[in-house]
Amino acid sequence: MSIIPKSGGSNTPKQICPSGSHVSRCYGMIEVGTVEQVYQGETKKAHKVIIDFELPLETSVFREGEPEKPFVISKEYTLSFHEKSTLRAHLSSWRGKPFSDAEAANFDITKLVGVPAMVNVIHKASADGTKTYANIASISPMPKGLVCPEQVNESRILAYSAWNQEVFMGLPEWLANKISETPEYKAKFAMPNNQSIGLDIIEEDSNPLPF
Repeated sequence: MSIIPKSGGSNTPKQICPSGSHVSRCYGMIEVGTVEQVYQGETKKAHKVIIDFELPLETSVFREGEPEKPFVISKEYTLSFHEKSTLRAHLSSWRGKPFSDAEAANFDITKLVGVPAMVNVIHKASADGTKTYANIASISPMPKGLVCPEQVNESRILAYSAWNQEVFMGLPEWLANKISETPEYKAKFAMPNNQSIGLDIIEEDSNPLPF
């Protein structure tokens, strides 16, 4: 599932991320929590995370009167490093080599924030043909000699183990509502002293694995 950011006011036509291979930089990681999803006709629960990218070489005016900004695109993953998971496959492709089981067991995905990448974006029409969606099909390393411009959007990380209310309040309403319906969110704010659960963020002094 891809997240297509709102384009702005009602007078601004909706825009979607251009298709093709793009220079990009990861600027955000949002831990959603456990949601229900239908897979092959069966309803299952999965812990989800959203990874955000900005495309600094693809810009547009999204709100009238504001300067041009990079297109952004996000992808929702199941928070799993199982050998067949999409997250593991995309991150292995991104760094240019597979994860060992030991690396996968200790990798802190918040280290992705700020890292450049090439993202391949494809367009897909809705079932009724009235809408077009942009989706991240794959992620790869930056080619040698190609430089990604400096980050434009402010970094944002939201995790249950290190809750940031300011980031949460800045999310689109639909996403904040989705998060607030998860058992992780409900449990966190029902626990004494806001005891945290969910994604563990590795501290800098714990020698995290390099990406």
